[in-house]
Amino acid sequence: MKPSDILCYYPTMTATTVRIASYNLQKCVGLDLRRRPDRSLKVINALNAQVMVLQEADKRLPPRPAALPHDMIAADGWQVLPFGAPGGSLGWHGNAMLVRPGIKMTATAHIDLPGLEPRGAIRAELETPIGPLRVVGLHLGLIQRYRLLQVAAIMRALERLPDCPTVLAGDFNDWSNGAALDATAQGVAFIRGAPSFPALRPVALLDRFALSPELQALASGSHSAQPAHIASDHLPVWVDLARSLAAG
Repeated sequence: MKPSDILCYYPTMTATTVRIASYNLQKCVGLDLRRRPDRSLKVINALNAQVMVLQEADKRLPPRPAALPHDMIAADGWQVLPFGAPGGSLGWHGNAMLVRPGIKMTATAHIDLPGLEPRGAIRAELETPIGPLRVVGLHLGLIQRYRLLQVAAIMRALERLPDCPTVLAGDFNDWSNGAALDATAQGVAFIRGAPSFPALRPVALLDRFALSPELQALASGSHSAQPAHIASDHLPVWVDLARSLAAG
């Protein structure tokens, strides 16, 4: 255990787990105002995740090329999942997903979201060490009304799909106690997390995970070891998942 990680432990450990992490890259621009994709990738690799969900992974202006270059990602052994993004973008509306060898993609899609700001979410169906897993990556809006509409749109999209253990992961942009999100995200439950924003002195749980009943969180935390404290205005967060014993 690294002392720089904030950990939350849960009972009922099992041998088969998968680690999912989420990180708002801030377009690989750190608190020192330097664009350092190599530094961002160093943080990503330190998480030891098998599935990596990213936000603000593309540069701001059209054609929105990837802030984290594809060749750099591939050189470190990651696979970039395809979500139909134009040009050199890494994902969809800045959302992207990377997987390690051993994680097999069976399908991907993107979900258009309502709101004043351009927003979207991504969805991947994966084969993992704990079995089939659906991972939804998201970055919600700054205004609560639209955040709730966006969560409702995601849940409606998921209701049209076959049942599958599901994780919502990303930057929820919510500074409250999360009660409104909980009420809107029917069918998933948010785990207790660790503060991730702002990176230098985290107080807000903006970056979170929500799980369907088939899954349990064995451990979770935020990663603040150097250079995560300066590589973005957010710290990355992670969770170790297993199948819920209650769900069989």
